[in-house]
Order: sequence, then C-alpha cells, then structure tokens
Amino acid sequence: MRSMKIIDTISEIKSQLQGYRKKGKTIGLVPTMGALHDGHAALVKKCVAENDISIVSIFVNPTQFNNKEDLRLYPRTPEKDYKLLQKLGVDYIFSPSVHEMYPEEDKRIFDFGQLDKVMEGEFRPGHFNGVAQIVSKLFKIIEPDNAYFGEKDFQQLAIVKEMVRQLLMPVKIIGIPIVRENSGLAMSSRNQRLSEEQKINASEIYKILLESLSLKSELNPKKLTDHIMEKINRVPGLQVEYFQIVDGDNLQTIDSWNDSDYIVGCIAVFCGDVRLIDNIRYK
Repeated sequence: MRSMKIIDTISEIKSQLQGYRKKGKTIGLVPTMGALHDGHAALVKKCVAENDISIVSIFVNPTQFNNKEDLRLYPRTPEKDYKLLQKLGVDYIFSPSVHEMYPEEDKRIFDFGQLDKVMEGEFRPGHFNGVAQIVSKLFKIIEPDNAYFGEKDFQQLAIVKEMVRQLLMPVKIIGIPIVRENSGLAMSSRNQRLSEEQKINASEIYKILLESLSLKSELNPKKLTDHIMEKINRVPGLQVEYFQIVDGDNLQTIDSWNDSDYIVGCIAVFCGDVRLIDNIRYK
C-alpha cells in the first residue's frame, strides 16, 4: 500500500505535485467536505483507478452555507476519513484551514444564468456561488486533469461544468451515479444526523420516486409532481421543500414529457431538521 500524505498548506501541495506534473503524470481530485461514506468511496475508487496521482480534499467550505446552524452541525470525522482514504489507496489528502483557503474574503460573483436560480439555488441563496468559489480555488491549486463529483448533487454537477466552461479550465468533470443504502436512501454525510426511525421514514423518498416511473404514462409532469409531493408529505416526519421535473441540461421545468430527451426529477426533503436531496431520471 502506498503511503498517504496529509497536507494542510497550499504551498506544500503545489510543491508536491509539481514534480509529477513535469513527468506527465495524470492527477485526479475528489473535492469533499469530509464525513466520508460509501458514496464518496465510489468517487475515490474511480479517481485512484483512472489517475497516476489521486488527491482528496477535505474542507467544510463556509461560503456555501447560507444557514450558519447547518455549518455548525455539519459532521466532521477526520480520523475516520483518513483511515478510509488510506485503505482506498489515496496519495494525498489536502485538508486546509479556512484561513488558508480564504486569507481574505472572496468577493467573486459568478453568473450561471438560470442554472443557479432554480431548485437548490432558489432555496439556498448564495450556495452555488460559494461552491464555485471553493471549487475554482481547488482547481487552481491542484490543477487536476480529472475531478470527480456525485450525481446526487445533480444541480451542483451542472454548475461545476458550467464554471469550468466559463473559466476555460483544462479539467475533465466526471459524474458518478448515486450510491444508496440498502433501504434505497441516497448516501449523504447528513444521514449521520438521522435517528434509526428517521432513516426508515427517509427511505420512503426513493421508494416513492421509483414508483413514479410507472405513472409517467398516466400523468403529465405537473400532475406527477403534485402526486409525489403529496405522497412524501404523508410520511411521518417528512416535508418536501421542492420537487421539480426538469430538462437535465438547462434545469428548467418541463410541461410535457416531449419537451426534452433528458428529463430528471430533483427533490429536497426535510426529515426533522435534516435536509436531504435526491433525484431520479425519467428519460
């Protein structure tokens, strides 16, 4: 097993990677906020398999939290994370402090058109601007050839791809399918905050989304949206924040199943005070 290095400064990670880059080695990056689970592990395995050098960043980014309490409660499990990443064969962990990444306030404002105005963007103002700030910083520091993101954060993946296009960054963005618990619940670091009873209730989200695939021939997108929201809201402890059936490329809602060849249903649900997101592909 290769030895893994944990680095917490920008100057050191740049210095470490310089030699590999000169030798033409490929560099892969998995940006995370820690509290790693099997969903992250799927990203890391792909990164390790496809690149000469693999890096996982662990940084709970304050600029993407519009809710200060959510930032405070976000799970942090560094020792457990390090053990998992060592086992998976990662070469470097980049785990900087907030001051290291933001020695001064990042005042950049990104324009993603309508991509960040809907769904997550509507309910978490400033969230995607914070995501773009930190991901662009990481890409500038690491200069990866490939970067890996989970498709659970469907809108985030679209935003990152658009950011890379706008900034002309030479990095390939690779999306990895959602990894689920045995119950069907999408794996998330926030699941650690759920009680066993809440996990059972939260697993109904994906079951209801799956059932909706068979209703497509009977209901138009608007009626199916209403049906899903009503059904999930009847589950004890669950409250839908939004469910939207959208064009998978531009994230705008559709009126008819014929409006696009790439249709995705995206959802955010509160289970108690824990906010969970998921999605399902219709076409």
